Amino acid sequence: MLHVLLVAAGGAVGSVCRYLVGLATLRAFGSAFPSGTIVVNIAGSFAIGLLVEMVARRFNASSELRLLLVTGFLGGFTTFSAFSLDFIALYERGAVVAATLYLAASVVFSIGAVIGGLHIGRLLF
Repeated sequence: MLHVLLVAAGGAVGSVCRYLVGLATLRAFGSAFPSGTIVVNIAGSFAIGLLVEMVARRFNASSELRLLLVTGFLGGFTTFSAFSLDFIALYERGAVVAATLYLAASVVFSIGAVIGGLHIGRLLF
């Protein structure tokens, strides 16, 4: 139960941070381009790389701290960071074909799922 609470607490803070970054970029750059999303995705991807290296490898942190910061906070902030880390992990293991398939499938099927969800939602409502 502690692990679930750590993920939930980190996720709550990460979600609030995502919202605040979105507001700040909207005010700074306007709404013509999804600046908030790209800033969050890039910052989250950088943060997951830094945290995984520092927390997991350098400081040998507990699984609880990793759950709070990586799974919780960054999961709430952006799941794109987890996607980016998974891609790099496959690539660094030498599974270049699997990494490429993961990248292509994630982008194509995720966009397809949004299109499908929009279509079904428009039909139903």
